[in-house]
Amino acid sequence: MRHGVGVACMWYGIGNTGMSNPSTMRVTLAPEGRLVFHNGAVDIGQGSTSVLLQVVADAVGLPVADFALVLGDTDLTADAGKTSASRQTFVSGRAALEAGLALRDAILLRANAGPEARLALEAGRLLVDGRAIALEAPLEGIGRFDPPTVPMDADGQGSPYATYGFAAQLAALAVDTELGTVRLDRIVAAHDVGRAINPMLVEGQIEGGIAQGIGLALLEEYLPGRTENLHDYLIPTIGDVPVIENILIEDPEPLGPYGAKGIGEPALVPTAPAIFSAIRDATGAEITRVPALPHRVLEALRT
Repeated sequence: MRHGVGVACMWYGIGNTGMSNPSTMRVTLAPEGRLVFHNGAVDIGQGSTSVLLQVVADAVGLPVADFALVLGDTDLTADAGKTSASRQTFVSGRAALEAGLALRDAILLRANAGPEARLALEAGRLLVDGRAIALEAPLEGIGRFDPPTVPMDADGQGSPYATYGFAAQLAALAVDTELGTVRLDRIVAAHDVGRAINPMLVEGQIEGGIAQGIGLALLEEYLPGRTENLHDYLIPTIGDVPVIENILIEDPEPLGPYGAKGIGEPALVPTAPAIFSAIRDATGAEITRVPALPHRVLEALRT
C-alpha cells in the first residue's frame, strides 16, 4: 500500500459565457399585509429557493417567515434564466436584492420614514418603527440584473464573465499496488464563495460536487452499447466518500448579493485532478484516462 497527497486548483467563470443572461425578481406587499416573493429560478436541489429568500428578506428588512412564495410559475413569475453555469445565487440573487430594496424604498416612502426605519408585520398590519401604516394599494419591488460581459473577439479577447470562482482541493489516499485499487482517506476543499449567505447549503454543494468528482475519477464509465443500468455504471455511495473538510473563503464580489457568487460547478472541477495528482505522488503512475479503474492503475504502474 502506497500513500500520497495531491492538490489541484481551478478558476471558473460564473454565468453564461460572453452573453446576456439576466434575471428578474419581484416581491409584493398587499394592503391586507400579505408579503409574496415571486421567484422564477428553478431549484434543482442546490438550495436557491432558500438563498434567494434570505437575500430578499434581508433587503426588505423582514424575517423570511413573513414571506409567501410563488415559485417557477411562468404566469406569475418573471424569467430568472437557466439554472446552469453556477449563476443563480450570483445573478438571481442580485435581482432579488434589488427587488427587496425597491419594495423597502416604496414602504419607507409611504410611511415617510428614514432608511434606518424598522419594519414589522403583525396580524396583517404593516408597522414602521412601531407605527401602523395603512396601504390603499399593493406595493411592489422589481429587481433585474444582467452581469456585464463582453463577447470574445476573433483574437480571443474580451470579458466573458463578470466574476469567477476560485478553489483548491487536496486529496489524501492510498493505492494498493497489487490490486490497483484506490482508497480515499481525506479531501480538503478551499473555495472562494464571495460570501456564504447560507453556509450549510454552500458546504452541501461542495460535498456534493466532490462526490461527483470521485465518481468521475474512480468509478463512472459509460461504454456505448454496453452500459445499460446502474449495475454496470457505478456511482459513488457514502462508503466511497471520505472525510471532507470545507474551508470557505469569503472575498466579497462587489456585483454579487451581499458579496456572494456561485459555487455549483466549481465544487466538482478540482476533485479528479487532485485525486490523480495524489495517485502520482503515491506511486509515480500518471493516470491519463478516466475513471482510474484498477486495471488502468495497474497498467499505469507498469509503464
